[in-house]
Formats: sequence, C-alpha cells, structure tokens
Amino acid sequence: MKQKIEKTLNNLSKRGFQCYFFSTSSEAKSHLLNQIKKEEIIGIGGSMTVKNLEIYESLVEQGNEVYWHWMAEPKDRPKIFPKAQYSDIYLTSTNALTEEGELINIDGNGNRVSSMFFGPKKVIFLCGVNKIVKDENEGFKRIKEIACPLNAKRLDLKTPCGVTGECNDCTHPDRMCNITVTLTGRPKLIEQEIYLIDEELGY
Repeated sequence: MKQKIEKTLNNLSKRGFQCYFFSTSSEAKSHLLNQIKKEEIIGIGGSMTVKNLEIYESLVEQGNEVYWHWMAEPKDRPKIFPKAQYSDIYLTSTNALTEEGELINIDGNGNRVSSMFFGPKKVIFLCGVNKIVKDENEGFKRIKEIACPLNAKRLDLKTPCGVTGECNDCTHPDRMCNITVTLTGRPKLIEQEIYLIDEELGY
C-alpha cells in the first residue's frame, strides 16, 4: 500500500495537484480548519467523508458561512447549489483516485462534479486510501460496484443497484450515473488540493 500511495501522490503532483498526506483523519481535519479563514465562504459537495469528519459543524462553529445542500430542505436545495459552487473553498471527495493521478467521478445532478472544475476559488478533495485504484477501468468498476450501490441504499433509491446492490446500467428515474467527469489535470482557473488520508473513508 505504501508504494501505491507514493505512486499516486507523485503522479497527482505531476498533473498539477497540490497534495498532502495524513496518517489520520483528525490530522487532516485539523490542517484543513487551520488554513480556512473565518471570513471565507465554504461550499460542500455531497460527501460521506466530509460528513463523517463532521467538518460542516466545525466550520459553522468557527463562524464560516457554509453552503451544503445536505443541510437544507429539498425545496431549498436549488438555491444552495450555486452558492456552494461559487464559494471561496469547495470541499468534496472523489469516487475513485487512480495511481496515474486521475480523479474519476459520477454524479446524478452535476452540482458536485461541475464545482470540481469551475466556480470556486479553491477545491479541496478529502480522500481515504480506499479510493485508490489502479487505472480508469478499475475506477469505474469501483464506482459501479461500491460507491453507487451504497449511495443508492443510503438514499433509499429504487434503482437496481439500490435494490439488489448490483448495477445494470439502468434508465430508472432515480438513476445517479448521469454525468461522468474525469480530472486528468488541475483546471487552470482553480486551485486544487488533495488530502490523502491513510484510512478507509466514505464510499
């Protein structure tokens, strides 16, 4: 695993991403909170990693203005999406992280993936080492076999993956696999930082 982590971080750096490695999630969270200024506006994309680290609560406690649709009523979420996208710092994770330094993501609405490459001044990805895969093919396999079924179950969706735990490339109205984005390098208009954490985090 150590060799895999080093290879991934090295290739991410070559592609223009600023990388940090942390032994624990608490170290990553502490570093994150220390670099965020109280006056900065924070947006958050759907992420179990961010939720489990209780970052939202800590940011609110330290006085930041934070926009996260998970903390809003469904009817208010369309108003939250653009405010999060055009924040000073956008926090999210990634569905898969290849050893070659690519970030692979699949989304249902597109608010999360679009905010990864346009809108915020800075994007910070918080990723457990469980997100590392060999290549793009393994990345899509991970998403279809792990991330999507678990998210569908969490959201009580009636998609095949939500019911059976297996993807069959459905056309169900609740389908989450509508938009696919692969970051093969840092977008020119946005700072991007990747926090790789030596724990299994999120889906």
